[in-house]
Amino acid sequence: MPDVIVVGAGVAGLACAADLSGAGVDVLVLEARERIGGRVLTHRPADGGPPLELGAQIVHGDRNPAHTLLGALPAAPRPQSASVVLGRVARPMAVLARGPHAPWLLEGRLVRYEDDASPGGLSADAWLARSGAGDAERAVAGEWLRQTWAADPASLDAAAVALAMRQDPGGQGEFIVPGGMDRIPAALAEGVEVRTGTPVHRIERDADEVRVVTGEGVLTARQVVVAVPPAVVDRGLLEIGGLDADRREAARTLRPGDGFVAVATLSAPAPASVSVFDADGVSGFLSCVQGRPEVLVVAKGAAARYLRTAVSGGQLGGLIAVALPWTRTAEVTGVEVADWGADPYAGGAFCAPGPGTADAARIWARPTDDGRLFFTGEAAVAGRALPWMQGAIADGRRAADDVTEARKQWL
Repeated sequence: MPDVIVVGAGVAGLACAADLSGAGVDVLVLEARERIGGRVLTHRPADGGPPLELGAQIVHGDRNPAHTLLGALPAAPRPQSASVVLGRVARPMAVLARGPHAPWLLEGRLVRYEDDASPGGLSADAWLARSGAGDAERAVAGEWLRQTWAADPASLDAAAVALAMRQDPGGQGEFIVPGGMDRIPAALAEGVEVRTGTPVHRIERDADEVRVVTGEGVLTARQVVVAVPPAVVDRGLLEIGGLDADRREAARTLRPGDGFVAVATLSAPAPASVSVFDADGVSGFLSCVQGRPEVLVVAKGAAARYLRTAVSGGQLGGLIAVALPWTRTAEVTGVEVADWGADPYAGGAFCAPGPGTADAARIWARPTDDGRLFFTGEAAVAGRALPWMQGAIADGRRAADDVTEARKQWL
């Protein structure tokens, strides 16, 4: 019998397991998917070309804990060549940067937002209305926030967004991972026993042990860490016996936003490397690399629905061609997708800081009083820190500390 079972092999679960294992605790990680990484998913072209990310895209900040996991092959600064789609016409990003109300400039002002209103007050949409930006500028900034946070600006808590970004210890800059983002969960999993393809259906506990019910039988441990998105519990894919009403309500509150990512392989290579922000809200962010035939499309919110429909209806080429005119003479020869909104083990992209999110996250992160059951993941920091990879890693380590503290009762 392992000392601790961790349910879920995303980066939070793996970070928790790695810390416990490093401290000499016997840990077993159970993962429903046939792979580790959770919402980290790397696509590798068949011809050996550079990998593309179908899940987490970048490492945020030069002090992000992911850097220490990458060893001798560190993350590299993200290329900055960019353009924007406005009125369904692609234009240089400088079109937006000429005035004081470019979306990233407004976001920078939002980060500094410190009103006497605490989180739970002004929405990001209402904050934009007070920003002095015109209607068109607010619409573009709203789409920028929607694609950044996987949530509609009207449901984003302005103060919570500002607080999360100000408190992030990750530092400055954006980085890509040579060899693929999946190197990060792989590094966390080194030396940890992980069983993939083993969905957990139910968790039950009594005074002496915790029972974990899988399709292969029942496993027991003294402690269990739940490292799956709360949506998995809310939808009943994972039942937890004796779960209190407050935590059930927290699981309902911590709903991740919609997300859909596609890699389209074309019959011609890109003439230049470029990233495109679709300010019209149709296709999110698109990018291509000079000399490569792939186009990466990362969409959230309404754009995720548009992209999902375009892929299922065989219209992806037309959607891409608006943002990347060079693709109009090429054919789509292959498509790989990650539909996070439809993924039963993800439930969406990630949890944005909306009304009540911070309180729900605190409730979700709280161990049970008996020191048997623990909870971790990006949702556990939503509304208080950035719910991205750095937040997930940090929270996994926080959960490991909670487990260690509780174990002192029995040692």
